[in-house]
Amino acid sequence: MRIHCYQHAAFETPGILLDWAARHGHPWTYTRLYEPDPQFPAPADYDWLLVLGGVMGVHEEAEYAWLRAEKAGIRAAIGAGKVVLGICLGAQLLAEALGATVYRNPDLEIGFWPLAPDPAATRQPLFSHFTQPLTVLHWHGDTFELPAGAGPLGSSAACARQGFGFDNRVVGLQFHPELTPDILAQMLHHDGHELLPGPWVQPAAELQRRSAELAAGNAFLLELVDKLAALNR
Repeated sequence: MRIHCYQHAAFETPGILLDWAARHGHPWTYTRLYEPDPQFPAPADYDWLLVLGGVMGVHEEAEYAWLRAEKAGIRAAIGAGKVVLGICLGAQLLAEALGATVYRNPDLEIGFWPLAPDPAATRQPLFSHFTQPLTVLHWHGDTFELPAGAGPLGSSAACARQGFGFDNRVVGLQFHPELTPDILAQMLHHDGHELLPGPWVQPAAELQRRSAELAAGNAFLLELVDKLAALNR
């Protein structure tokens, strides 16, 4: 299984998904959007598409001209029946590709906050393991409407839509279950200026202290990608 990744920042890698892919012998290719002249392969050149997070917003095409090509690539992957997983910004880009509106969340949400399952989540094969609240790392200012035909994942106190599944092969996750403590440390170093005071923003020292709690989101994500693989052989 060939996995292609749209990566928006050098330090924001696929995280634990790299180990998962290595265990199963799945090779990676990348479109590194922080490098000059990024190239977007055709869907025939990969089996899965992973779209990672980033500081940019889905509407900032004037500042990040490659967003147009990236959005076209995501729509092409969905149209070709590929497995597509989007995390944070990636989830917002998937939501827009599926016709939903992306907009500013009422509050900035950065920190380890509980994620509660939607009552409909466990009725979806991909989310059937999500039966109890889960504390995960959030780092976002935007959110999205639920795309038509998609099933909801759940919500947090600060954000009503934390994820969705579509056609058992397209998944958007607003939070960050892929992170390792090292990646979190890099995010704090490069993007720590985003930790503006607010009701749902934890300080850098607390995020560092609680980095071991990333393991819960990691476990959720690993079970999810196992199910994606089993349902899309």
